[in-house]
Amino acid sequence: MNIFAISDLHLSLTAPWRDGLPARLAKPMDIFGQAWADYPGPLAERWQHLVGPEDTVLIAGDISWAMTLAETVHDFAYLQALPGRKLIIKGNHDYWWQSLSRVRKALPPSVEALQHSAARAGGWAVCGTRGWLTPAHRDFQESEDRKIYERELLRLEMALAEGVRFNLPMIVMLHYPPLLPEEEESGFTRLLDAYPVTDCVYGHLHGDKASAFEGERKGVRYHNCSADRLELTPLLVRQAGEDHRAENK
Repeated sequence: MNIFAISDLHLSLTAPWRDGLPARLAKPMDIFGQAWADYPGPLAERWQHLVGPEDTVLIAGDISWAMTLAETVHDFAYLQALPGRKLIIKGNHDYWWQSLSRVRKALPPSVEALQHSAARAGGWAVCGTRGWLTPAHRDFQESEDRKIYERELLRLEMALAEGVRFNLPMIVMLHYPPLLPEEEESGFTRLLDAYPVTDCVYGHLHGDKASAFEGERKGVRYHNCSADRLELTPLLVRQAGEDHRAENK
């Protein structure tokens, strides 16, 4: 079983998607560049080429532009038709995300929601929560963001504490980047360093590679998996048969 990741799909299908036909979208994304022109087709093609039915895809938030759960029906039908198991978390634009119980009840069989919680995926435990801006970010406002930041640290710790019970190496899925290039550490990375985490996937960013840390740090690999950054192609994070035990933890 392979583990892939992608984020920020920003789906808005208003009718069932049919392969080979233009998608009917409430909010076309091509205003953000030609990479987004009728993108459900290319996304599905690249997904189907890489992902098998036994694989897991981590979708790190901003899944749908819908405002209500009912409006997501065609978006999740589209994801259901793609191969693999999908683990999702909430992004800052997922306004449709209501209580976790309602979300889980509405999701199709191959899609599972994590909310400061964890699930097993093959030889890994996947821990998911939204995250937030780090204090070093230029838009971080102490009066408004500090409380949310501290709350998201607690939620990440809840997810990690649940994940460690599987006694497996761990992959953390956040929506917001956990570390800026100019930061030596953040509250998020301190938590990741304290657990047997091998990888952290995140999204939220579009285009600007320099605005978040990517690469390996203290044995954890950090991956920006925003869809346009990946040219609508799920990123292979870990593959079957790989020696995946976290070292130096």
